[in-house]
Amino acid sequence: MRNARRDFPEGFLFGAATSSYQIEGHATGGAGRTHWDDFAATPGNVVRGENGDLACDHYHRFGEDLDLVRDAGFDAYRFSTSWARVLPEGRGPVNEAGLDYYDRLTDAMLERGLKPCATLYHWELPSPLADLGGWRNRDIAGWFADFTEVVMGRIGDRMHSVAPINEPWCVAWLSHFMGYHAPGLRDIRATARAMHHVLLAHGRAIETMRGLGMSNLGGVFNMEWSDPAEDTAESAEKATLYDAIYNRWFLGGVFRGAYPDEVLAGLEPHLPTGWQDDFPTIGAKLDWCGINYYTRKLIAPDPGPWPGLKEVEGPLPKTFMDWEICPEGLYRFLTRTARDYTGDLPLYVTENGMAGQDDLRAGKVDDPHRTDYLDAHLDQVRRAIAEGAPVRGYFIWSLLDNYEWSLGYEKRFGLVHVDFDTLARTPKASYHEVAKALKG
Repeated sequence: MRNARRDFPEGFLFGAATSSYQIEGHATGGAGRTHWDDFAATPGNVVRGENGDLACDHYHRFGEDLDLVRDAGFDAYRFSTSWARVLPEGRGPVNEAGLDYYDRLTDAMLERGLKPCATLYHWELPSPLADLGGWRNRDIAGWFADFTEVVMGRIGDRMHSVAPINEPWCVAWLSHFMGYHAPGLRDIRATARAMHHVLLAHGRAIETMRGLGMSNLGGVFNMEWSDPAEDTAESAEKATLYDAIYNRWFLGGVFRGAYPDEVLAGLEPHLPTGWQDDFPTIGAKLDWCGINYYTRKLIAPDPGPWPGLKEVEGPLPKTFMDWEICPEGLYRFLTRTARDYTGDLPLYVTENGMAGQDDLRAGKVDDPHRTDYLDAHLDQVRRAIAEGAPVRGYFIWSLLDNYEWSLGYEKRFGLVHVDFDTLARTPKASYHEVAKALKG
């Protein structure tokens, strides 16, 4: 790698990231059913009908996996907790085995000198709460606050940082408007309510953790840069709308106490009564802001109902997800977020990485494409820092090849190859490159 630890400011945090359902093995340890289990069991939703029952069996192998994090020279490990593992019904009785697991996991990080960076929710809603409307139901904010109190009441004293919800756009829009993720809806009323309630739940969780005496609390937002597909006013208008839906709705709600007018034009008729009164909770004070970034999109007009836009294939090189590789988008988001929303608040790149067609040959995985991708994005992080953006850390997605949601197990993002038959771990060439860079 061109970049090394010495190229970044003193105290800059380097980490690896994962999420619970994607690696733990959800059929283990008394966890309750989630809407991802239901979504995957529905024909046509997930490649080969694959699910997270076993995944990487991190539940039993977390010691081995955390050794890999430590041995690479990372400072921190970003993980998520499973709501249904802790509260199998989403409410009510606690699964003590689930709390004990996160207790052991936390202590194992600390024993290896790793900073535990928790995300409370990474998409696996307990099925009994989905039965009650899930993210469409305003009561979810209270249910989530209760879950927050239970799990952080056990491990919150040892967390380096915590964020309530990973990628609210995916929780709300991708899952309720586009239907690509659980619960697989295509319903504008459901979308509007999920778009609002996910932020209300975020705020309630922050308030709950403050009540527990916790600090270093943040929000994690996934962002995609949007450019017009054509040099026309119509295309520019739709690219701006895409940006408003994907990026500015969530940042605006949390940091400005307002939603973009372009999005309200489509969603306001479907928002719950009194939504304007929730911004004091949504805007609960944060200590940092996390940005997950992978790609940019070219946007063009599309006939039909609001929002009337579509994605157009772009000319840049692509990952195995068919996502364009556009490192400059990360620089733009880091600088724009600081300028327009967060000011001096510390920024973290909480996810960045790529899927590759990574084959194990003679016991090795040669993945120079991933090293190049990481280097190119680290260049842009350094560029943003040089221009004054308060970037304090960078987390690679992902430590392990894992369950890639509706795409099953065929899209590999990991620094470490996982054989999903034997569950053997094999560090890829990129892992070794990162390790050298972090120790150099």
